[in-house]
Amino acid sequence: MENIKPLSKTVKNEISYVKKLCASEDELRRFFDLGIIKNTKIETLMKSPSGDPTAYFIRGAVMALRREDAEKILVKGDD
Repeated sequence: MENIKPLSKTVKNEISYVKKLCASEDELRRFFDLGIIKNTKIETLMKSPSGDPTAYFIRGAVMALRREDAEKILVKGDD
């Protein structure tokens, strides 16, 4: 079985790839606008002191995503 988990469960410096987006049509459009599509490489950079949001390196840019959004992005580790 594949080791698929929400992006929100990744740890600092972990590299993963988008496998599925579980979001509404409006949320999907926002993810697409950010360049988050299937097989996109995402590196978890750091969590804020309160734990939310988390910074990710996506397509050459650092982006902060809230936990509730990151939970809708299912990823698989680089293995």
